[in-house]
Amino acid sequence: MTPSLRPTTPEDTAFLADVYASTRAEEMAPTGWSDEQKAAFCAMQFQAQDTHYRQHYPTAQYFVIEAEKVPAGRLYVDHWEKEIRIMDITLLPEFRGQGIGTHFLRDLQKQAQTASKVLSIHVETFNPAKRLYERLGFQITEDKGVYQFLTWQPEMHLRKKSPQTQIPLPRHPPA
Repeated sequence: MTPSLRPTTPEDTAFLADVYASTRAEEMAPTGWSDEQKAAFCAMQFQAQDTHYRQHYPTAQYFVIEAEKVPAGRLYVDHWEKEIRIMDITLLPEFRGQGIGTHFLRDLQKQAQTASKVLSIHVETFNPAKRLYERLGFQITEDKGVYQFLTWQPEMHLRKKSPQTQIPLPRHPPA
């Protein structure tokens, strides 16, 4: 399976909301709420998150991750002068554990290596994907309670790794 990216469109909003809701399903299970209440809560939270991202990351790029042309998740990333910030990378449950996220994280590491930039992400402390980030060389640089700020430093990594096929992410135009 060769994963790919495409820019999000307004038609992707319902799918992106579903991706977001998939990250909250376990947390919602013990609430005793109806499916409608859970859906309404997740829709409200998705909208709040989207508003926050667009306000605080005005130069970000928003992608749908596809696996064999099937929408599988989302990748939101912003390129700054000295840092590449992964705002969000999430796959629907049925696409997790197949190397798709690893594929794009390694590509971002290659981009960070080439540009001599730090690669960073905020991760909830209980997020199982945190183990993946640690395996890829990310380190906790700040504990913010519910979130941990993880960074990957290019000079310490990738020189030892064998070359891999790279799917280029669109580059952010220089500011």
